[in-house]
Amino acid sequence: MVDNNHKDQRPLSFDKSNKPIFSFYLSSSSPCSFTAIIILLIFFSYFLYSFSFITFLHPYSPSRISNSLLVPVMRLGSGQQPDEKTELKHIVFGIAASSSLWKHRSEYVKTWWRPNGEMKGFVWLDKPVNDTVSFSSALPEIKISSDTSSFKYRYRRGHRSAIRITRIVSETVRLLNGTEHEKYVRWIVMGDDDTVFFPENLLRVLRKYDHKQFYYIGAPSESHLQNLHQFSYGMAYGGGGFAISYPLAKVLEKIQDRCIERYADLYGSDDRIHACMAEIGVPLTKEAGFHQFDVYGNLLGLLSVHPQVPVVSIHHLDVVEPIFPRTTRVNAVKRLMIPAKLDSASLLQQSICYDTTRQWTMSISWGYTVHITRTYMPARMMEVPTRTFNDWHKRHDFTNVAFNTRPITYTDCQRPRVFYMSRALNDSSSGTTISEYLRHNEWNPKCEWGIQDPSDINRIFVYKKPNPDRWNKAPRRDCCRLLPTTKKGTMVINVTACENDKIVAYSDK
Repeated sequence: MVDNNHKDQRPLSFDKSNKPIFSFYLSSSSPCSFTAIIILLIFFSYFLYSFSFITFLHPYSPSRISNSLLVPVMRLGSGQQPDEKTELKHIVFGIAASSSLWKHRSEYVKTWWRPNGEMKGFVWLDKPVNDTVSFSSALPEIKISSDTSSFKYRYRRGHRSAIRITRIVSETVRLLNGTEHEKYVRWIVMGDDDTVFFPENLLRVLRKYDHKQFYYIGAPSESHLQNLHQFSYGMAYGGGGFAISYPLAKVLEKIQDRCIERYADLYGSDDRIHACMAEIGVPLTKEAGFHQFDVYGNLLGLLSVHPQVPVVSIHHLDVVEPIFPRTTRVNAVKRLMIPAKLDSASLLQQSICYDTTRQWTMSISWGYTVHITRTYMPARMMEVPTRTFNDWHKRHDFTNVAFNTRPITYTDCQRPRVFYMSRALNDSSSGTTISEYLRHNEWNPKCEWGIQDPSDINRIFVYKKPNPDRWNKAPRRDCCRLLPTTKKGTMVINVTACENDKIVAYSDK
């Protein structure tokens, strides 16, 4: 009984006035007593922890931390500058050429090469040439490729020059090693002697990428069979040109000779580069502005509806017809370079508009052509290339190309009238380019639609302000509209960036 009486007693605490305190909270009869104790202990522990943590951090407040401890914060030392944007001085070109064709094809290189040190690069030949014109100051420096006779080449219908050409990247890197210029190099750009580059647009593409990382940039062929069977959709075609970041080129130089020994059964130089890139583990970064142009015939259908990307290169100019009629291939390229100097970002970019009075559809490929077609043609149709060309494999039809195409015309009445750019200039007073397009005389079938014949127009003037920053924004076609003119046989069109809510649709209102 005594023990039981003691168990029933409540422990008391007294303050100085001998009054019991906390007796209520310590009472075993209270259902919340245990929970209250736990909460109080947790609160007290958290208070002590927070106080200790603040005290610990106090000596390391920002005003007291030494600059040497701020490891994540990178500061430029005296004289250092942040990375400037990529310029031509940061690119080294490697141009694959042969001694037998160089005299002729050097004329293509002259159309885009910028001499007097503005560009850096080398033309790689198989053997020396005696032509003094080839050593013009208007051309890159000529180098002779190293002997490659020790490398195996087993492709039955190919040419072992592919080994020499694929090693241009490595030989260029070795030329640069330890030189004063090497510290400026960010990219190695490869191309053929019949590749024409548009340097400002090449810069626009390369500026999108971090040159310190591993990048292999280019585009596959237009021919589906080329990509599917002989080569790959993951390969950059050398004729269209490709860019390799310099850190990646340095790695390739170390392993390339051993790598190409493992691929003696491949055909070309670019598929050997692709094989070595696969071993390094770097995929192709596709840029649609590099054009291999594995086609025959006329490039009109392709260049008149260029993708909404800057045109970087064109190739196979000795295979296709001159891009402008009634002139030589080289002179045609020279003509295209005139608008390229005025507004390279907009070169070949398409705009579509309508003449509702005469029921015409107009398609402008700025700096190249204007097409006028009778009746309404929706924009989704006008942006599809017409079949003015044949596939690289001539026995195959248009279904072998790797993109959509459409017939040149669906009816005789819809056969377009084509106007080619004849000249272009810049009006400095208004900051506007003015380009002139003349109608190309060709067979025009009779039409009984009762719609005015576009052949009544002989000359078109296109006004457009340069837009060098267009590729810093989301891609969008320009808009165009007819301007009034009283001159007979003349049309005037204004091309400008579209307003936000502007759409391209036919309306007879």
